[in-house]
Amino acid sequence: MAEDTRQDKRASFSAITEHNTNGMARTSAVASSKSGASKKLVIKNFKDRPKLAENYTEDTWLKLRDAVSAIQNSTSIKYNLEELYQAVENLCSYKVSPTLYKQLRQVCEDHVQAQIKQFREYPLFCNSLDNLSFLKRMNRCWQDHCRQTIMIRSIFLFLDRTYVLQNSLLPSIWDTGLELFRTHIVSDTAVQKRTVDGILEQIELERNGETVDRSLIRSLLGMLSDLQVYKESFEERFLIETNRLYAAEGQRLTQERDVPEYLHHVAHRLEEENDRIMSYLDQSTQKPLINCVEKQLLGEHITAMLQKGLRTLLDENRVTELGLLYQLFSKVKGGLPTLLQFWRDYIKSFGGEIVCTPEKDKDMVQDLLDFKDKMDNVAQMCFTRSEGFINAMKEAFETFINKRPNKPAELIAKYVDSKLRAGNKEATEEELERILDKIMIIFRFIHGKDVFEAFYKKDLAKRLLVGKSASVDAEKSMLSKLKHECGAAFTSKLEGMFKDMELSKDIMIQFKQYIQNQSGPSNIELTVNILTMGYWPSYIPMEVHLPPEMVKLQEVFKLFYLGKHSGRKLQWQPTLGHAVLKAEFKEGKKELQVSLFQTLVLLMFNEGEEFSMDDIRAATGIEEEELRRTLQSLACGKARVLNKNPRGKDVEDGDRFNFNNDFKHKLFRIKINQIQMKETVEEQVSTTERVFQDRQYQIDAAVVRIMKMRKTLSHNLLVSELYNQLKFPVKPGDLKKRIESLIDRDYMERDKETPNQYHYVA
Repeated sequence: MAEDTRQDKRASFSAITEHNTNGMARTSAVASSKSGASKKLVIKNFKDRPKLAENYTEDTWLKLRDAVSAIQNSTSIKYNLEELYQAVENLCSYKVSPTLYKQLRQVCEDHVQAQIKQFREYPLFCNSLDNLSFLKRMNRCWQDHCRQTIMIRSIFLFLDRTYVLQNSLLPSIWDTGLELFRTHIVSDTAVQKRTVDGILEQIELERNGETVDRSLIRSLLGMLSDLQVYKESFEERFLIETNRLYAAEGQRLTQERDVPEYLHHVAHRLEEENDRIMSYLDQSTQKPLINCVEKQLLGEHITAMLQKGLRTLLDENRVTELGLLYQLFSKVKGGLPTLLQFWRDYIKSFGGEIVCTPEKDKDMVQDLLDFKDKMDNVAQMCFTRSEGFINAMKEAFETFINKRPNKPAELIAKYVDSKLRAGNKEATEEELERILDKIMIIFRFIHGKDVFEAFYKKDLAKRLLVGKSASVDAEKSMLSKLKHECGAAFTSKLEGMFKDMELSKDIMIQFKQYIQNQSGPSNIELTVNILTMGYWPSYIPMEVHLPPEMVKLQEVFKLFYLGKHSGRKLQWQPTLGHAVLKAEFKEGKKELQVSLFQTLVLLMFNEGEEFSMDDIRAATGIEEEELRRTLQSLACGKARVLNKNPRGKDVEDGDRFNFNNDFKHKLFRIKINQIQMKETVEEQVSTTERVFQDRQYQIDAAVVRIMKMRKTLSHNLLVSELYNQLKFPVKPGDLKKRIESLIDRDYMERDKETPNQYHYVA
């Protein structure tokens, strides 16, 4: 509400407008004046928008076209850019947008069509230099086109942001520029072929080691990518050419180069191609390109490369190249499985040579340990500790080490003996422990562990009885390892041997006290080891003629021991005895550390000066072969306390022996070693036979155990069950013999109707 103070002034008013259905506005106004009379006001619509000047559209378009031409021809624009932008906005405001868009498109299309001539005029057949200039011209044309399109778009931005945006079917000004360039220039068959040929030629030159303009290639490939023709126009041909190049290169270089050199070449090629992808190729090309290189340089030559070079690489321990081989082969289909198979075959072949060559038996175990170390190192350093490769190595070791039954087990036992024997100064305690751990790894692969046990027990007995064990801790450590690996049953007898030695020490303390309490103490000091027969290797008893003093002392000990342990039987083993003798020579007194047999021979020379071999045999009762070795050690070894007549290395039947009074030695106590039998084919055979006999008992026990539980069983099922239970290798023929033996002894019987079926006989 307002008051009208002067009549000649306009009234202020408030109005409420109502829209009628016919679009007219009806307004009611209330005004108050001095007189209090009300007036009706009518508000009229705006006047029509002022019309454009008759030639405004044409004139403005001419201005805009001139500006576009100036941009396309790289000349100066006559008009202010802001003025041109405003002109476009004005035209769009007066709904001239469709016409303006078409006109602009036509102008741009005419210009692009004119550009094609410069490329068509290029000579068809030309050298790489002309091809390069063609690429440079194409790149210049593309760069100019992009720059011009951006400039034109900035002037016609209002058109682009209004009319074009509202019409989803119309491409933007930038997209129109790309479409025109693609349609009229790049899609031209001759121009496209020439461009792609030029790019491929530049890439090939670079692959051959020449320097090329990478920025040019990057720009042109970016052009093809922006124009969305990269894949069909370039990539397909590029991959075909790459395939052809590397197929030929792979064929040639696998023949010309050795495997390490070739592997480095392949790695270098892959590095180059990855660099190319980073530098100028589209990322979408990466996977097919790398796949192509790997397939042609690696995939096609997997077997040939492994046949040609894997053995050499492994023999020479070429860790770097083996690592590279694994890395490259992991990239190609079927690479690692094939490498795995060749690696397994190599281990079987190389290891088989170590195990199955009798001439190498002396060094077999050390060679196996060195070979295992080497293969472990390759698996760890080169094959990234791959579980598959480690398992294949274990399987291969287990296969070749059991190609020659029993021998590896025997030699491993002897190798352990050599390491645990006193005088082995090769290793400290830590190193010895490491060696034992390595031996246990080899031991695991052996099927006939009972053969190892038999030989190990025999050697352990010698070490314990002669006091040659390097370290009780090392012995017990080895025992603990065997127990952990094979169970308590495997080591129970070995543990019993240690127990016997400890009990023997206690018994000897008691015996010495017993001797001291006797009225007439002996001038001989006796030490006895009490061995439980079930624990120790079986020794062939040999009756020899001992001096009366020794016999008397034996009887005293027997009386003492049986007094404490009634019901036991003592059996003396002279083969295991040894003694320390005091001897007088011209040089002075000496002490001789000798075996019991050597003792008996030397004591004879207290009674006389010279004896024949027959005299000595009759007096001592020593078996002939053993006597020959004993005399040989005393008269033909390093410490010759006896003289042999005639002289010679071997002891013959007619030889005579006398005491060597002129014997000299720098030491006071001299150990005279017994001449060892060349181990003794007989000993080996007897040990192996004992193992075989034990195996027969184990098979018999297993058969009876199974049949007692199952009552009735077919032959095949029985054999299958036996293989599951037995811990040593056994042939089906041997099992059949044991079954037949049990049938003969009425432990089981054949079914009368089905001979292949067995029944347990209770």
